[in-house]
Amino acid sequence: MRLGIFAKTFSGAEPAAVLAAVRQAGYETTQFNLACAGLPSMPDAVPAEAVASIRAAAQSSGVSLAALSGTYNMAHPDKAVRDDGLRRLAVVIEAAAALDIPLVTLCTGSRNAADQWAYHPDNATPAAWFDMAAEMEKALALAEAAGVDLGIEPEQANIVTSAKDATRLIAEMGSKHLKIVLDPANLFEHATPDEARAIVVAAIDEAAGHIAMAHAKDRFGDGRFATSGQGIVNFPDFVARLKAAGFEGSIVTHGLSADEAPGVAAFLRGLL
Repeated sequence: MRLGIFAKTFSGAEPAAVLAAVRQAGYETTQFNLACAGLPSMPDAVPAEAVASIRAAAQSSGVSLAALSGTYNMAHPDKAVRDDGLRRLAVVIEAAAALDIPLVTLCTGSRNAADQWAYHPDNATPAAWFDMAAEMEKALALAEAAGVDLGIEPEQANIVTSAKDATRLIAEMGSKHLKIVLDPANLFEHATPDEARAIVVAAIDEAAGHIAMAHAKDRFGDGRFATSGQGIVNFPDFVARLKAAGFEGSIVTHGLSADEAPGVAAFLRGLL
């Protein structure tokens, strides 16, 4: 496994400075965001000079680009908003292909029109699933043409809430380009340590063979997110079970400050 971190953990809009900070903090790979190149995360276009700048920064820093963020609300109640998101996703996918980034990460969305990461009671309806799946079909057509994989992450506030939802969607789509990003802290809200461990174990069993990337975020039992190693996620068990499932990709931490990054790198490196 390769140890990574969200590039956006570090401030700045110059790829060389951001990726140098990633390397200095102890990470060898990153989930990149176009905001780290002075662009919107989901831009209208990615200039050729931006692509060249990102590529040069990866080469000079020695930090590989494991994934590129392409999140928009794939279940937004307004079709016009979904259409605009898909248009921008096409731009991100093209940039990923130009940079040889193998994975674009997605958000399966929410019926909450104000926040794609916020729960809405209509998320569990067949109509919400239908709209999200229709978006995914279009997104996969773009990804397949570009030779890029798409990663969906089970999130409690989104349409895909669990590993079972994710494998259901993969089966429905019938595409080898649809993968899972597994974050243990997003698989539960309120739990005891034993309950959290059991949920994560079941998710790895369900998702095995489909996991393109693991995230390393933590959570307290009362539902608040935490920096890796400070909550109730059993990270030694999580990493061991990923290894046992044959996962050899990147484990990428986020939800922490730049100051915390070196300590988390040391913690996770010890497990890998």
